[in-house]
Amino acid sequence: QVQLVESGGGLVQAGGSLRLSCAASGRTFISYNMGWFRQAPGKEREFAAAISWSGGSTYYADSVKGRFTISRDNAKNTVYLQMNSLKPEDTAVYYCAAKHYSGSYYSPSGYDYWGQGTQVTVSS
Repeated sequence: QVQLVESGGGLVQAGGSLRLSCAASGRTFISYNMGWFRQAPGKEREFAAAISWSGGSTYYADSVKGRFTISRDNAKNTVYLQMNSLKPEDTAVYYCAAKHYSGSYYSPSGYDYWGQGTQVTVSS
């Protein structure tokens, strides 16, 4: 089992940047593929980015491709989401999630563990 704690959210103007962090507890972090999802008020939770256990493969939603970068540091049990050129439509609660080898990277149902979320608000 793994516990996930997100940090780094906040209020930023359009065009600005934020870096989210997700710290994982447990000795088996390296065995998990990791993802970032987001959920805006009144909308379903949607995929943003994911990274394989080794960091060798990354996946992005079309809406964030070229602006967001996911990375991980297995020595620190941490996964990051660098968000640049932020837009008001990026405003949402951002969740970190962990999954084993089975299941889709792109669907919330493919993930086994979730953090509590961190709020990102982008003002116009």
